Amino acid sequence: MKVMTALFNPTGAVDRARALQEAGASGVFTFEGPHDVFTPLVLASAVEGLDIMSNVAIAFPRNPIQLAHQANDLQLLSEGRFILGLGTQVRAQIEKRYGAEFDRPVERMKEMVGALRAIFATWNDGERLDFRGEYHRHTLMTPTFVPGPNPYGPPPIYLGALGPRLTRATAEVADGLLVMPFGSKRFLHGTTLPAVRDGLAAAGRSEDDFEVVPEIIVSVAPGAGSAASGPNVSGAGSAASGPNVPGAGSAASGPNVSGAGSDDHASTRMLLAFYGSTPAYRPVLDAHGWGDLQPELNAMSKQGRWQEMAGLIDDEMLHTIAACGTPAEIAAHIRDRVDGVSDRICLYQPGPIGVEPLAEIVDSLTGGAR
Repeated sequence: MKVMTALFNPTGAVDRARALQEAGASGVFTFEGPHDVFTPLVLASAVEGLDIMSNVAIAFPRNPIQLAHQANDLQLLSEGRFILGLGTQVRAQIEKRYGAEFDRPVERMKEMVGALRAIFATWNDGERLDFRGEYHRHTLMTPTFVPGPNPYGPPPIYLGALGPRLTRATAEVADGLLVMPFGSKRFLHGTTLPAVRDGLAAAGRSEDDFEVVPEIIVSVAPGAGSAASGPNVSGAGSAASGPNVPGAGSAASGPNVSGAGSDDHASTRMLLAFYGSTPAYRPVLDAHGWGDLQPELNAMSKQGRWQEMAGLIDDEMLHTIAACGTPAEIAAHIRDRVDGVSDRICLYQPGPIGVEPLAEIVDSLTGGAR
């Protein structure tokens, strides 16, 4: 099993990436949070053999030409080890933080992928650029701006998705799905995978042509080497995957987690409460009969009652959504959730995980074979 884990910021990115690789990580990913999503990947691309991925870059505020150049360069720098992960975010963040448009997000995202495919085809195959969509129009590509064929081919495009419409659309047009970290085994197998199969069938595609990448929140028990004291939620944002906590419907700033409590997994409860306050994530709660908690968390978030919110995440919810405990217990949870689904996973932590527990998790998942 390939295990990818988060690279949180550009400072010390190369050393951190190397340490994570030595601990057994097959790759690192970044998220659109307090730092630029692509800068740490430029640095991490220098680590030979390490996969790199944006997880996720928020699509709608960006232009496809801009994205294509960034993705093409990272594919070059990494020698073909880059995955362009894109997400929609949620309406409030797109409209109020980015000042961009959000209407018809599924159609808009499908068109974004189509535009990127057209641009890559122009650069790699010499096709005339003539993309005319509802949201994007690209009809000019003079030689001055053509990077030429990428020796590693165009980078694969993965989309983060939660709802069945975007999940189905992802299976229709993208190369892979980044499964939301705020999830569960029941939601993955009962909601996500059926939508994937529907999308693949509609597009006449094979499961062999598409990768499902589960993202799972991990919470290492105290003393096991976790390097973090609280969830990384400041500036968070991706309704479509990755460690971007989607703050839509929540207060403008993330919770202050200092002094979050003596609970072994206090910061993870805080993180789950922050996710759970967002309307876009209610379907996950609904799958377990917890849907009524979402509006309650939402109202409390607007009042800044973060610590009280964390107290509403009981043990059943904690251990259903997050993989908690010792590295061996975390690995057992992951294997149970993703068995038969994928041979690649992303570990999402409330904060940077310690190198030693990461190595133990990887060893437990791979049987010591790295």
